[in-house]
Amino acid sequence: MRRRKVIVLIIAAGLLAGYIFALPGDLFKGTRYSSVVVDREGDLLGAKTASDGQWRFPPCDSVPERYAKAVIQFEDKHFRWHPGVNPVALVRALKDNVKAGHITSGGSTITMQVIRMSRHKPRTLWQKGIEAILATRLEMRLSKRQILALYASHAPFGGNVVGLEAASWRYFGRPSSELSWAESATLAVLPNSPSSMHPGKNRDALLQKRNRLLERLCLTGAIDSLTLELALDEPLPEAPLPLPSYAPHLVARHEGSGKILKTSIDGTLQRMVTEAVDRASDRLAIRGIADMAAIVIDIKTGETIAYVGNASVYREREGKMVDIAAKPRSTGSILKPFLYAGALQEGIILPRTLLKDTPVNLGGFSPQNFDLQFYGAVPAAEALARSLNVPAVHLLREYGVPRFHTLLQESGLTSFTKPPSHYGLSLILGGGEGRLDEITAAYAGMARSFFDYDKNYPIRDKWALWYTFDALKEVSRPDDIDIHLIRSVRKAAWKTGTSYGFRDAWAVGVTPEYAVGVWTGNAGGQGVPGLTGAQAAGPVMFDLLNLLPPSDEWFEEPAGGVEADVCRASGHLKGMFCDEYDKITLPENALRSEVCPYHHEVDGDHIFILPPAMEWYYRPHHPEYTIPEKSNSAPMEFIYPESGSTIYIPRQLDGTVEGAVFQIAHRKGSATVWWHLDGRYLGETRFIHQMRLAPDKGKHVLAAVDDEGNTISVTFNIN
Repeated sequence: MRRRKVIVLIIAAGLLAGYIFALPGDLFKGTRYSSVVVDREGDLLGAKTASDGQWRFPPCDSVPERYAKAVIQFEDKHFRWHPGVNPVALVRALKDNVKAGHITSGGSTITMQVIRMSRHKPRTLWQKGIEAILATRLEMRLSKRQILALYASHAPFGGNVVGLEAASWRYFGRPSSELSWAESATLAVLPNSPSSMHPGKNRDALLQKRNRLLERLCLTGAIDSLTLELALDEPLPEAPLPLPSYAPHLVARHEGSGKILKTSIDGTLQRMVTEAVDRASDRLAIRGIADMAAIVIDIKTGETIAYVGNASVYREREGKMVDIAAKPRSTGSILKPFLYAGALQEGIILPRTLLKDTPVNLGGFSPQNFDLQFYGAVPAAEALARSLNVPAVHLLREYGVPRFHTLLQESGLTSFTKPPSHYGLSLILGGGEGRLDEITAAYAGMARSFFDYDKNYPIRDKWALWYTFDALKEVSRPDDIDIHLIRSVRKAAWKTGTSYGFRDAWAVGVTPEYAVGVWTGNAGGQGVPGLTGAQAAGPVMFDLLNLLPPSDEWFEEPAGGVEADVCRASGHLKGMFCDEYDKITLPENALRSEVCPYHHEVDGDHIFILPPAMEWYYRPHHPEYTIPEKSNSAPMEFIYPESGSTIYIPRQLDGTVEGAVFQIAHRKGSATVWWHLDGRYLGETRFIHQMRLAPDKGKHVLAAVDDEGNTISVTFNIN
């Protein structure tokens, strides 16, 4: 007997479980939802319709209290207490329908309506009976709060608007949590007959229905008489409103997901940055510069708090929806700070080590400074601040392209996918392509590493980072403000970049709190004369910095490091003949750096003397530099070509070959030099030592002898 009871109980439990769980786990499986992007506070940044063209936001977990009270009062007053079916309401609906001779009332509960919306079956008595059974099952599975949320998420609100949240934004321009009593009541009555009555159709009938609901809410004590009076005076909404579009490119990137993407974007800042970038882009559009992108990153968290994939989407043009901030573009000079910091960290240079700035031709690659001048020798920090190209190429050759390539990848730049040999030394001058979002994040990474927010960043030496920021704060600002004279001005370590052909203009700035990156140009890649990072992107970057909370913080000198004596003239470690030097704190590996090679002892005097090629270009810019009467170094040097270089000599359109100009620097201005190619005498030069030659393909040796018997030679290849 006892065993029989146990069996009966088990069978009953099984039947009950089957009754409860016979419904699908997801009633609305297969339903297509809008892709929604919100800021860090959950406020809407933008959305796209679902793939079926409906504004149907992903399901919510709960509904605001005002809407809940309004919809329950209107649709199902006994919702809180019935088991999914209200027999009294069904009987009353049946009487009303028989009396009217047609269907005037369905008697469906909110739970039954959820079932009906999920099944998409004809509205017949048979189907209503099935809905009643399934509704009781649903009540056993879900709470009243969950059922009400399902109803609010899938109810029709007229036109292509489905669900409470989409309706709230389309009709009132704000989230459902901020709706007034009148607005909540309007949305509560809309699903009752959305095709025949909505804000754009039968407005008078809709207004009467809304007002009757408000009066019932007052009678039940949900609202007081003053609230009722104010609510009755509120007008109905007009035509559906466009949804916010503060980050259209983020939304487009998320399109088709059918989910809500919560971002780290600061909504208020996003709107300000978007407006500022749009204004700047509209001004540049007059010059044929159509597109602009901008990124703002919080240093402490590493999060992107403002993202403009492309400016002025309202301005019709090809490429306006291209998310430039995430597209690889030629980097120009924007990567130079990473080379400077990396070389400091490895001890290859010190902050003001003299870098060579003389002509170079490497396999046909002949970099030029932007002003087309050479300066002979430039302190490393100054070369970075002035964005000189030739010293950067010389430094990269010493640092190594493979090592720099790895550094960029470890800094988070994913676009450098080809092997280092593909880029060569042009990598430092825009020979590769980078993304604004990743480059700005890499700049932010330097600051994050400095403050120990990120312990995995490849440049970890704090002194290397500090000297990098110190050099970059000296970059000439577009507003011509001297930060040393006006201390209230916000300082920034910043850098610009301009790609070959004036196609891309970059500016990225870093403070202890924020990193700001700006790119401008044309999405299609068309160049524009005069498009430079300093003139086009730099001013916008500072405009965006000024939108951020004011701060006078700066990167303070860090602890640690090593102290060393550094030659004041050369920037190298002090040598035995360096009389003027400074004791400064340097990165940990600084003692690996080269001892000053430019101070020599001649007849008991300690003199500073550069190699002839560097000296040739250094002297015009440094009148204080004097050539010693005596020296123990070679008096002449080939400027071009470098030993071991490969030279390509192009043909003219008519097929003739003009050749290449070979050049020698001689310390003595009046010296005579005799030239020989592969042992064959070519001629002599005096004062200016240049000779145009067109050697045949292959390996050659060029030698020169001066009138004092000094000899130099260089080996090169003609391709």
